[in-house]
Amino acid sequence: MRSRKTSIEINGIDIYFEEYYHSPHQETYVLIHGFLSSSFSFRKLLPFLSAENNVISIDIPPFGKSGKISRFQYSYENISITILFLLVSLGYKQVYIIGHSMGGQIALNMMLQRPSFIHKGILLASSGYMAKTKRSLRLLSHFPFFNHYIRYYLNQTGVEGNLKQVVYDTTCIDQEMYDGYLEPFLDTNIFRALTRMVRDREGDLPVEKLNRIQTPCLLIWGDHDRIVPLHIGQRLVKDLPNADLIVLKNTGHLLPEEKPEDVYRKIKEFVQ
Repeated sequence: MRSRKTSIEINGIDIYFEEYYHSPHQETYVLIHGFLSSSFSFRKLLPFLSAENNVISIDIPPFGKSGKISRFQYSYENISITILFLLVSLGYKQVYIIGHSMGGQIALNMMLQRPSFIHKGILLASSGYMAKTKRSLRLLSHFPFFNHYIRYYLNQTGVEGNLKQVVYDTTCIDQEMYDGYLEPFLDTNIFRALTRMVRDREGDLPVEKLNRIQTPCLLIWGDHDRIVPLHIGQRLVKDLPNADLIVLKNTGHLLPEEKPEDVYRKIKEFVQ
């Protein structure tokens, strides 16, 4: 297996990715993380997937080690187009896509834009039905130093507080986990980029667009998800024409961290 961790400029911004490549004959999985996260969140799922498959784990801009420039458009549509450009530039013809939380919404946008490119989709506690950012907040984001407000808001609970919200069993939180989720926010440019994201985020796909997605999808949810509650998954599985829903017991929102082996087993069954 060949592996590399690098960045490539795509669509005017640096995209960081980790690639684990066996051969063109192996299945390829693309991992897309959620909001305020990075490819770090897949570190426990990755060994299962990369043992026999090609895997690409991508940092969505402005998160992780990807670019954090304020001139990039951080809409779901543009992020999805950028990731598709990256995959095509790497020579991939068709992939399986795994999206966690906000990454699930990115995955759905990719299925809508290039349905023939996505063989199957796996949505791990995918976000859904969130409206566009309120107009008042979008207007406020144009004021100088709004990025300081975002930083202050996120610091209210801190990394440890946020982690306690996204897992069911808090004993899994250790120093490695804490440091991994803190690292992307040590670069203060992320707060300026998040200011732009407040303006650019167009809201989740409406029902009429979800109904158009024919890609087979597997939805995996934790029964104790406090971030994207199970009823969102139950609604999504009805609005996606070709989808199934699996619920994992005693699991929170951070599925790849809490139940990596169970998630891998369900993915493998779905793909086969």
